[in-house]
Amino acid sequence: MNRRIIGYYNYTVVLTYIGMISACAGIFLAIEGKAWLSVWCLMFAGLCDMFDGAVASTKPRDDNQKRFGIQIDSLCDLIGFGVLPGVFGYAVAENKLTAAIAAVFITLAAVIRLAYFNVLEENRQKEETGHRKSYLGVPVTTIALVLPIIYVLQVNGILSSTYFYQIANVLVGIGFLTPVYIKKPQLPGKIAIVVVGLLEAAAMAFFGNPV
Repeated sequence: MNRRIIGYYNYTVVLTYIGMISACAGIFLAIEGKAWLSVWCLMFAGLCDMFDGAVASTKPRDDNQKRFGIQIDSLCDLIGFGVLPGVFGYAVAENKLTAAIAAVFITLAAVIRLAYFNVLEENRQKEETGHRKSYLGVPVTTIALVLPIIYVLQVNGILSSTYFYQIANVLVGIGFLTPVYIKKPQLPGKIAIVVVGLLEAAAMAFFGNPV
């Protein structure tokens, strides 16, 4: 089939793309020294990722469209939860060398984790229908919950050093690669994650100390 432009275009991927755009904005803001806004972009990207799968499941798709969805979701996740936290940690760092090492590590860990997930998910969809019930390794979106907590604590002097961003990037990156099965959250779990996100948003709004 001849196409005017490559790819698949329908509403099932819109939320994924919005999350990716937010992540790119977060990278630019981190480079410009606007850390508070950058963290907001990371959180919004995480919110988009939480619901993009549910949106995609509302429309029947052929095998190619499903495979495209798997790939595009992971590629966008790499930007939001691998590159963005790495760049953020580097941008605010006191020691650029260690920050660069941490940034490369979490990005590489996210690449490996997401590529491996894609292989497993494509194989799973060949053998069974329905949604997956568990993840292997810590989901990459975990950093979208961890980094805002560190930011609020750091700007309020509870955590005095920016090294904590680097430590978080390394530890979460290790989690990406750890072969532990984590049950996929159902509705109660998603509600709990949203509540945590709302609490973090409130902390960012009232105690984030934007400059």
